[in-house]
Amino acid sequence: MSWVEPVRIPADVEQPDKIIGSFTARQLLILGGTGALLYAAYMAVGEHVPLVVCAAVSLPIAVAGILLAIGQHDGVSLDRYVMAAIRHHRSPKHLVSTPEDIPMPPAWISATPGPQPALLKLPARGVAGDGLIDLGPDGVAAVAEVSTVSFALRTPDEQDALVAVFGRWLNSLSGPAQILVRAERVDLSETVGTLEETARRLPHPALAVAALEHAAFLADLSARHDLLRRQVLLIIREPAVGANGREAAAARALRRLDEASRVLSACGLSVRLLDARDVTRLLASCFDPAGPALPEQDLALPSEVITRGGRW
Repeated sequence: MSWVEPVRIPADVEQPDKIIGSFTARQLLILGGTGALLYAAYMAVGEHVPLVVCAAVSLPIAVAGILLAIGQHDGVSLDRYVMAAIRHHRSPKHLVSTPEDIPMPPAWISATPGPQPALLKLPARGVAGDGLIDLGPDGVAAVAEVSTVSFALRTPDEQDALVAVFGRWLNSLSGPAQILVRAERVDLSETVGTLEETARRLPHPALAVAALEHAAFLADLSARHDLLRRQVLLIIREPAVGANGREAAAARALRRLDEASRVLSACGLSVRLLDARDVTRLLASCFDPAGPALPEQDLALPSEVITRGGRW
């Protein structure tokens, strides 16, 4: 009879493996490279330069190597943070979303010539009429909004049943899927206006007073607090393969969303596929999550030039 030794799996499955002690392969590479660089420099000039000067020059380099190896900034290793800062500094800051020729500004704008804009490379090429996001060579993505259930208020048996159904859906996945939980601002102005308008047509004065008081409560609540609502999105992505890849990928994505809707309905969850209008508004809000939602007439086309006061 053979015994199987249990292996501990960390909660963070993406945590890098420790090679020697608490150091990862990346940290050992940085420390070893720094030590090799200092040793090679000392062997090259050590006989011609005093030892004190070598130590004074080597100390900042050694400290920088150690900090790059073990330092972190906001949970990101310091070497990756520095490389990201260098890439950000070298990358163009003026980007446009259309590859066509950029129109010249009007003559009445006295602007000094600056760097030429570069093409803004986004993973999404556009939104089709059926609401699917065109990812170009990467295929298509379908976005659906999923309702929520109160897990804490369920009995232990009901909680086990919910977990079992969710696990059944996870085991049935045949391609990439993402669950996105996002928060967005709630605008109660339309609700308050509807309550105030409806209160005038209520049959009893007491009902009208109650409706107006509730409208005033919502207006005061919206003025004193930043109201947010939680939105759960299910994104299904399918790669495009072959000459008819886009149509086949779209069919597979819609079929997988239909399967998810049927399986998750056992949990009391409803899965609603977003149409082209909702997906366009969702993508636009991702560029400014804290800002209010823009009306559809204020969304500019990719070929339009936007100024501070409006389009021209």
